[in-house]
Amino acid sequence: MSTELRRLRNYIDGEFRDAADGRTTEVVNPATGEAYATAPLSREADVDAAMAAAAAAFPAWRDLVPAERQKALLKIADAFEERAEELIAAEVENTGKPIGLTRSEEIPPMVDQIRFFAGAARMLEGRGAGEYMEGLTSFVRREPIGVCAQVAPWNYPMMMAVWKFAPALAAGNTVVLKPSDTTPASTALMADIIGSIVPKGVFNVVCGDRDTGRLMVEHETPAMASITGSVRAGMSVAESASKDLKRVHLELGGKAPVVVFEDTDIPGAVAGISEAGYFNAGQDCTAATRVLVHESIHDEFVSALAKAASEIKTGQPDDEDVLYGPLNNPNQLKQVSGFIERLPAHAKVEAGGHRVGDKGYFYAPTVVSGLKQDDEIIQQEVFGPVITVQSFRDEDQAVEWANGVEYALASSVWTKDHGRAMRMSKKLDFGCVWINTHIPLVAEMPHGGFKKSGYGKDLSGYGFDDYTRIKHVMTSLDS
Repeated sequence: MSTELRRLRNYIDGEFRDAADGRTTEVVNPATGEAYATAPLSREADVDAAMAAAAAAFPAWRDLVPAERQKALLKIADAFEERAEELIAAEVENTGKPIGLTRSEEIPPMVDQIRFFAGAARMLEGRGAGEYMEGLTSFVRREPIGVCAQVAPWNYPMMMAVWKFAPALAAGNTVVLKPSDTTPASTALMADIIGSIVPKGVFNVVCGDRDTGRLMVEHETPAMASITGSVRAGMSVAESASKDLKRVHLELGGKAPVVVFEDTDIPGAVAGISEAGYFNAGQDCTAATRVLVHESIHDEFVSALAKAASEIKTGQPDDEDVLYGPLNNPNQLKQVSGFIERLPAHAKVEAGGHRVGDKGYFYAPTVVSGLKQDDEIIQQEVFGPVITVQSFRDEDQAVEWANGVEYALASSVWTKDHGRAMRMSKKLDFGCVWINTHIPLVAEMPHGGFKKSGYGKDLSGYGFDDYTRIKHVMTSLDS
């Protein structure tokens, strides 16, 4: 007996709609491997409709005084709190994440981030007005950009949607947001909540696959394209957007180095690094998955890390003892497994290295040692619960190896030596450097990388500024 699948729909111009041509895709719960819903497979007509709605809504939303946009965002934050359990249920079905951790680690920061950007809406900054040429006064206007085409990833569907829409709406832009094709459920619920608060057309959701995202980016209406995703996807977006010179905001992959010096408190470092490496099944661009350890403590550290990994559990969302749930989809399970299967002969699997169970897409907490700088698993993003360990000789070699990858999003340094920590924070070529911790984020501080990790900032006033344009206005004092 088959179970009827729930029907998810696009949200365009203040109403829920099926795809214009009726096409759908199945949405699978990664904790069970079974389909639970269908979602629209949107194409040109759907994207056209969403863009037209956003464009029509833009002038009125742009012209609201910032205090009114702030009120709307504060109402959205309050509504997210009030309907938190619904959002958690949708996200858990999306991703298979542990229920308790989704409640404690995602809802509070999401709500806080929305409230932060609500405040940012009233803190527009620019150079002070002045007479920089005799008889003429100049001042700067910060204005919204226009319609923003936004594509969110599957690793944090709810939170990344917040990182997209909150600064955009706060600055006075309108939004067409596409969730990942594997995780549309929580975004559809967000549309229901946000749509009851903002005018129609201000916030739109279009479901679909990568072709849908391409249609959004290539569309003539948006003035900005923003994506969180893979390097390949980011490069494609940048290329497409270049054809009509859209602004582009890219938060892409990562390969965070975790540099552990000989004076580190090993038990404390192992506890912090293992949690930051395995949280969300390592499906995090900032995950602590590439550890560089001073040779004098290498063996002790590896032994302690392997023991910690063996004690970490993965499992079903309602199991209160698990740290993380499944990988998001079969392709991701295949990718993670492939990295382990292709390990060179000099590598050693110290813990894990295998799938867990035959239901869902679970993978064991894994530690791999004995690796060299040019090994595939060191150079490429695994995006799974796999921590690699290398042994370094001195500070210079640690810096060389840490920086010796194409990614440059996040990093951390573990040492009791303040001077060393400061030197490393200067030398590490990454958008974030944590010291004696790894992975905490706050709304007030920017998040974003260099090199192939993309450009543009999320969170903070810098992230808000990315959704504005700057206009110089000059007036004659004699007129």
